[in-house]
Amino acid sequence: MAINMRRLRHEQDLTQEELAARADLSARYVGSIERARVSASVSVLGRLAQAFSVDPCGLIPPPRKVRPSRSALQEIQPDPKRTPVL
Repeated sequence: MAINMRRLRHEQDLTQEELAARADLSARYVGSIERARVSASVSVLGRLAQAFSVDPCGLIPPPRKVRPSRSALQEIQPDPKRTPVL
């Protein structure tokens, strides 16, 4: 969320103080959210989204794609040296 929030703030050419005023939050709290030192509640997320004029989902980062480990892949793929048991 911190990265998306900072990106949107820069895109809209806002200072932390201006964003804080729009969202009715303290500038210190906005800065803490941007630095990922605190987590925003759902209500604060809504206030920030409204201040940015975006959907709240626009502030939440998409889930990371996790690549399976080698050992997990080896468990999935059959070993060509082994003969299947019938």
